Amino acid sequence: MATAKKTTQRQGYKTGEYVVYPAHGVGQIIDIEEQEVAGFSLELFVINFEKDKMKLRVPIPKIESVGMRKLSSAKLVEKSLKTVQGRARVKRTMWSRRAQEYDAKINSGSLIQVAEVVRDLFRSENQPEQSYSERQLYEAALERMARELAVVNKLSDTEAVNLIEANLALGPKRGPKAEEQDNAPDSTETVAAA
Repeated sequence: MATAKKTTQRQGYKTGEYVVYPAHGVGQIIDIEEQEVAGFSLELFVINFEKDKMKLRVPIPKIESVGMRKLSSAKLVEKSLKTVQGRARVKRTMWSRRAQEYDAKINSGSLIQVAEVVRDLFRSENQPEQSYSERQLYEAALERMARELAVVNKLSDTEAVNLIEANLALGPKRGPKAEEQDNAPDSTETVAAA
């Protein structure tokens, strides 16, 4: 496993850049290394996921097939915040089926799909308690979304979560008090990062 010449850029990605890897979220490319595998020379991105204390080596020819992508644009981040303000769209199928669909969205690598999971699984104070598995999926989606927002908007993770929750609060109210609050004027503003 000898590392050969040091390169800093491949296929539009460079060391030091933050990227989104669908199964793990936001990570930083810390190195591009060359390894000998079964007699073949293979170039790999070394991606560090600081929160998970994990390093991942991704073969450069595989980055498209695994769905690795650059961070979302500020415009897409804004769209994701609008998405969490929307009305929850919960299918009336068995929970196990919905849980699989939510998990697939969380690991899709799409910020908008992750925002849809956050929106659909969010519970306000006046709503019934979530089940353990619902809470786990909600927290996974919220964390995945917050990490990308934090890096794009240069916020701390806590500030990013607060930003998402502020936008969730702008959405239609749910639960027993929803009907009286639905008659209130509709607000479609997005809470922006400070």
